[in-house]
Amino acid sequence: MTLLELTVVILVLLSLVSILFIGARAWKKGSDRSCCVMNIRNTQQAVRAYQNMYQIPTGAALELEGTIIGPGKFIERPPRCPSGGEYEPAGVMPAQGSLAMSCNLASTQGHNPPVNSDW
Repeated sequence: MTLLELTVVILVLLSLVSILFIGARAWKKGSDRSCCVMNIRNTQQAVRAYQNMYQIPTGAALELEGTIIGPGKFIERPPRCPSGGEYEPAGVMPAQGSLAMSCNLASTQGHNPPVNSDW
């Protein structure tokens, strides 16, 4: 094998490895976004269960910590955004189609669910 052939083989391998890293980064970003949407969905379902159990009207004040989130509550531990974003609670019992909390990365990385009209 000549030095030129060996160099070509190394360049091909390096380019394949770089493509692998790009794909892995895109997969991780999509996985984080999906996990964040699932956190919001689970919190939304817990809020609806709390609303149905205690007959709380839409628009009533809602404190997620202590009533929905906490030891022995609907959600044991506060959800964490895997991308480092922060969740912002709505503060009131949301109407159908409105979210009880949203991620501050929603506008830049699409961390809010695309369709939530039946939530």
